Amino acid sequence: MPPEKHALLSASAASRWLTCTAAPRFEEGLPESTSAYAAEGSLAHAIAELKALKKFTIMTGRTYSTRLNKLKKEPLYDPEMDKTTDLYLEHLTEQAMLYDSTPTVAVEVRVDFSEYVPEGFGTCDCVMIGGDTLSITDYKHGKGVPVAATGNPQMRLYALGALKRYAAVFGDTIKQVRMSIDQPRLNSYSTDLITVEELLDWGNSIKPIAQKAFSGLGEFVPGEHCRFCRGKAQCRARANANSALEDFKGCVPAATIQPGELVPQVHSYITPNGNEVHPLLTDAEVGDLLIRGQHLIQWYKDLEEYATKRLMDGKPIEGWKLVAGRSVRTFTDQDAAIQAVIAAGYDEALVYDRKPKTLSELEKLMGKTEFAEKIGSFVVKPLGKPTLALATDKREAYNPAASDFAGVVSE
Repeated sequence: MPPEKHALLSASAASRWLTCTAAPRFEEGLPESTSAYAAEGSLAHAIAELKALKKFTIMTGRTYSTRLNKLKKEPLYDPEMDKTTDLYLEHLTEQAMLYDSTPTVAVEVRVDFSEYVPEGFGTCDCVMIGGDTLSITDYKHGKGVPVAATGNPQMRLYALGALKRYAAVFGDTIKQVRMSIDQPRLNSYSTDLITVEELLDWGNSIKPIAQKAFSGLGEFVPGEHCRFCRGKAQCRARANANSALEDFKGCVPAATIQPGELVPQVHSYITPNGNEVHPLLTDAEVGDLLIRGQHLIQWYKDLEEYATKRLMDGKPIEGWKLVAGRSVRTFTDQDAAIQAVIAAGYDEALVYDRKPKTLSELEKLMGKTEFAEKIGSFVVKPLGKPTLALATDKREAYNPAASDFAGVVSE
């Protein structure tokens, strides 16, 4: 299980503090929050750890069954955890088979990377070493967004710590590092392979950044990484960045103006360098604002969440109050109510609706393999409607012509 104590500059938050170096000390004074999702993740990790121990270490079947049954009795246990951790174990087995001989395998390994990050430590889900290769695998149970292993600072810090931990045994025989992230619930598996020399160079390159973040002398840099910050709703730098969108008020997209239509120039002005600023937004500016607008929407949601919690705690938020939202009628005892309807003379067939389970519910019931074998031929996935995405998105660009043939099976 993950350690209870957390490092100020944790590996899991490295993508944040390497960019926003003021974040660690800023968050330090704010209360930590827990969620059911985090608790579910911890339970799934415990099951994954147990299965890896059974596979790669000496453990009797009785001990394994006893411990697994105990975990399955936890209130947050879901049968899906059994399936996702099985997939994780399959991947670990595949990783082990990449070695010419049986590798050394350890799970839930505490590593120290304080040589690069002040007081830096963390826990690797699984470490394998064999030949000239060190493998690090991280299991993520969440269903948020896929996380790529390529260039991932969390994985690199874990790798640096693992190199240090096992240096006394393996010395300089390790020449390359393989880092993998498993997200079974998202069907996302990614791997990055770099040389030890590249890893050490990266570690040395972040030393001054880590020291700056640790010392509290960093700068606030709002961005996508803000979503996991404890102070995301109260951060003034983030508020300033999103409020700056008001600089574009009065502007409209140029493409909305019809040919020959009079365009008001009253808001045009000349900058100090002699350039005229036009009230119409260019397509390039629209693209930039779409990106900034994404952060604005999320920022507003974070403000709402923060204000709601404060008001629930009895703290005033000037100009705002909580009111009862839309409510839906419900039975105090549905079964008793239905029986009363039948007793009133209504036919049972009129009281109940018979409907099949959804595709996803049937797949969960049968399991992916049997589902594909028995009814996979009845499944089709139409092309989704066109949706805006960043140019860096890994999905293919939408093709209007392809949508005309979506779901069509050639004979």
